[in-house]
Amino acid sequence: MSIETRPPTTTREDVYLDGAFVPSASTGRCAVVNPATEDLLGEVPGGSADDVERAVAAASRAFDGWAALGAPERAASFAGLGELIERHADELVELIVAEVGVTLAWARDVHVGRLAANIANLLRLGDQMPAPQGIGQSMVVREPAGVVGSISPWNYPFGFFTKVVPALVAGCTVVTKPSEVAPFSVYRLTELIDELGLPPGVFNVVMGAGPVAGAALAGHPGIDVVTFTGSVRTGRQILEAVAPNITRPILELGGKSAAIILEGAPFEQAVRGTLWNCYMNNGQVCGAQTRLLVPRSRMADAAEIAAAAASGYVPGPPLDPGTTLGPVVNSAQHARVLGYIRSALAEGATLVCGGPERPAGLERGYFVAPTVFADVQPDMTIAREEIFGPVLSILGYEDEDDAVRIANHSDYGLSGAVWAESDEEAVRIARRLRTGQVQINAGVFNGLAPFGGFKRSGMGREGGVFGLLEFSEVKSMQLPAGSPLTVAQ
Repeated sequence: MSIETRPPTTTREDVYLDGAFVPSASTGRCAVVNPATEDLLGEVPGGSADDVERAVAAASRAFDGWAALGAPERAASFAGLGELIERHADELVELIVAEVGVTLAWARDVHVGRLAANIANLLRLGDQMPAPQGIGQSMVVREPAGVVGSISPWNYPFGFFTKVVPALVAGCTVVTKPSEVAPFSVYRLTELIDELGLPPGVFNVVMGAGPVAGAALAGHPGIDVVTFTGSVRTGRQILEAVAPNITRPILELGGKSAAIILEGAPFEQAVRGTLWNCYMNNGQVCGAQTRLLVPRSRMADAAEIAAAAASGYVPGPPLDPGTTLGPVVNSAQHARVLGYIRSALAEGATLVCGGPERPAGLERGYFVAPTVFADVQPDMTIAREEIFGPVLSILGYEDEDDAVRIANHSDYGLSGAVWAESDEEAVRIARRLRTGQVQINAGVFNGLAPFGGFKRSGMGREGGVFGLLEFSEVKSMQLPAGSPLTVAQ
């Protein structure tokens, strides 16, 4: 892909309902802006309760027929999607870069490059639906939960697949609402899904702002499960919306994850690895390790290593191969990140590198300099609140108990890491952390393992069979004594 390539400005007026693209009933529009240039990319429907009503009705009509199929058959319906994605990878990468502002390499290798493999893994879930289980004279089965409303974030537009595919494999039908900030990539992917020829109404896409389309979807009485990824603030609003209908929520919310480096760990590797984890996707990852906990005596060493590593991050146009750090997604997020940096300075943290000034030579775009703070105290704002930008906080601890206390001193509990001399030592500390997943030394993310949080990081899990079962209900059938249908214990 040439770095001169730019996706055309476009506008969409449609949504995907009942197996076809149809005009939206929305009268409002949401502007989509390129975060690297601040130029208008186009507009999409602003959201309509009527669109949601039509989509839920279509999903409800399709449910019985889809649920009656076996899980392997449902999974097989998506068999050609990976090939379609690979064939159209360049245009999907181009859209992701334009909408989200991630670097060309990150969009190619992660957002799109891993998508086909992730879908292949998710489709293998068709063979993992639990068989009927015998408990005494009872037959216990898993059945589809019903119609699912899926609301996904802008930082990984294709992340909706971790919600939608397991729900569909489990036998549910789906209405999904992507973020209005990054919709065009989802539109294009929906066009590819349409080529699969799924039964009408099984998969539906509505567009619009969260307070309009998202609220209508979460509060619709025809929705049986709502799965949402986003902020704690919006997560609370989702809970309020689902409460009247007793709709089951699955929430993957914010994070303020801590990486602990213990004595004897590979110190430089751990500091550099944590900084990479903090800055990936331009620092816009819910599970990013944004708090680095080091022995207090190693604070200066950690700051020096982090500063050297941060100097290797080059902010700039995302399509330029020399760029290693793109912008944050929009003006509101840009102001938010800079506000956190200024609050850290006001509260007495030591600025190691970066800061609130615009990176040199970048007069347009929502760019933030790669920033590191040392001598951060646990009660400082940057140590407590999710920033969602390339800002690392280094905190010192006295001993292992103090490290665990500081790590757990958070409203969040989504992710984290422990670096130690041995995996056994790291696991011992990891078991004490109140968080949903922990990287052990150089362990990497596993999309088949359950992903989700403790505390205000949410409820429920995505990934693998755990994510599949979130979209099922348990039914017990009491058989008469001696029934030929009795299942072996």
